[in-house]
Amino acid sequence: MTSFSWIKLHLLFTSFLFLQACDQHQSGQITNEKKSAGTASLPLVEVIAKGANIAGANGIHFGPDGLLYVASVLGSEIVVMEPDQGAIIRRMGADMGVFGPDDIAFNKDGSYYWTSILTGEVAGFLPDGNKVIAARLTPGVNPITFSDDGRLFVSQCFFGSSLYEVDPMGKREARLISDQLGPHCGLNGMDWGPDNRLYGPRWFNGEVVSFDINDNTMKTEATGFTTPAAVKFNSRGELHVLDTGTGQVISVKEGIHEIVAQFEPGLDNFAFDKDDRLFVSSFTDGYIKRRNPDGSTTTLQPGGVAHPGGITLWKGQVVVADLHSIRGYDPDTGAETFTQRNILGMGKMGGAVNLSTDGDNLILVSWVDNDVRVWDQSAQELLEKYSGLGAPVSAVRYMGRLVVTEHVNNRVIALNESGKHDVLLENLSTPTGLYVDGDKLYLGDRSAGEIRLIAEKGQMLSPPAVKVSRLNAPEGFVVNKGTYYVHEAGIGHIIRIDPDGSRILLGSVPAGSPAASPAQPPSMLFNGLVLADDGSLFTTGETSRVIYKIH
Repeated sequence: MTSFSWIKLHLLFTSFLFLQACDQHQSGQITNEKKSAGTASLPLVEVIAKGANIAGANGIHFGPDGLLYVASVLGSEIVVMEPDQGAIIRRMGADMGVFGPDDIAFNKDGSYYWTSILTGEVAGFLPDGNKVIAARLTPGVNPITFSDDGRLFVSQCFFGSSLYEVDPMGKREARLISDQLGPHCGLNGMDWGPDNRLYGPRWFNGEVVSFDINDNTMKTEATGFTTPAAVKFNSRGELHVLDTGTGQVISVKEGIHEIVAQFEPGLDNFAFDKDDRLFVSSFTDGYIKRRNPDGSTTTLQPGGVAHPGGITLWKGQVVVADLHSIRGYDPDTGAETFTQRNILGMGKMGGAVNLSTDGDNLILVSWVDNDVRVWDQSAQELLEKYSGLGAPVSAVRYMGRLVVTEHVNNRVIALNESGKHDVLLENLSTPTGLYVDGDKLYLGDRSAGEIRLIAEKGQMLSPPAVKVSRLNAPEGFVVNKGTYYVHEAGIGHIIRIDPDGSRILLGSVPAGSPAASPAQPPSMLFNGLVLADDGSLFTTGETSRVIYKIH
């Protein structure tokens, strides 16, 4: 079955779960006892912090209509913007066949194409609006660009390292240009040079290279960068390089580097409009900014939390995993207390899709990086790192050991520094969230809709005890004195299950998004939940990109 077919099947299944949950709610299986006492006694669902309007701004390109097109991988959409004031004109998402776009490019006939890094699909919209599949490659397809005569080129980065020429109409097999650009990345944001060569940066090599795409030969064009993420030529044919490690856009003339703009690290791509105004996108913060001719900067779309996932309480702060960063917030005011950014594949902290508190430290989990790390945020030091895991989803410290759920291997393991991890549970459907309550360890299974007690006093239970069932895609959950608080990500319900089994709907937030393909954990961006000492709940809005407080 193709990746596209898997995605359609997954979306249909998600819709079925949503409708099923709605039926349960209407038939009284989920109740809100507080509603009978009047609106005044209902919990307040408060937005305490707002983030970006785009779920990570990735590749950007100007269309022939003069509008700026922005790809968003985890937003699974292409956002079309007016470049003067930043108004969003339209969004093209899964309903139009756009899944996980990482970069976008326009052909001279007005058609435009994108790469889906998580599925390997290269697709586009023809001038008549019809979608075309140009290629189905392996995951990792990332940069995309057209030559002046309409030839299409695609490379892989982070999940592959090959460079291809692709038939825009998908009638011919992709032609391999190079598979010697690795490890881990071929080229990133590419552009076609005025010398009729294909240019691109090598993320992990700190250099820019070019290719003669007819004889597949490569030469080095510029060196000395920290983490070069994209290259573009302005209207005068001058080479510019975006260095995401430093947040700089640099012009390169005869080997001389000149910084033309300075932003925060964590940029993804950039583009010049017809007047050579410079626009940049941030995968870390989700913003779009414009560098004006007078040297000033205009924020066209705001930055902030762009991929909110797991959430925890640490040293009096609410801390959120934000894929390429972690962010701290004041629990009362929602003011951001810190932002710790990470450069994918380069930063010592690593990424974070989920996290938990480990004494004075934080446990960071990322299926993107495929590892679990223990991070000392105060000292900015990495204390432990476990790599090569099977798409880890959650991790907690239990009885002195790090316990992890793995999506690829469908199991729960205890990490070991030797790399020979102890298997605690296996042959699970979708092991997702973990929670420690004293000497008890609980596991949430997303597709089974259950929370299970899997260990007590350091001993695994055989079989585990099902404590709560009939849940809709449970992700974040808390256990407190026999009461369960659960974020049902499939429908965005935050519910409480009392010891007598009654269920109370505490609040509703936007539902989470489905995975792009079966290769990713179905939780994608983990919808976390944490309980404060005063009884307040904090949770993340994956698709709304906000932090909620329920009290």
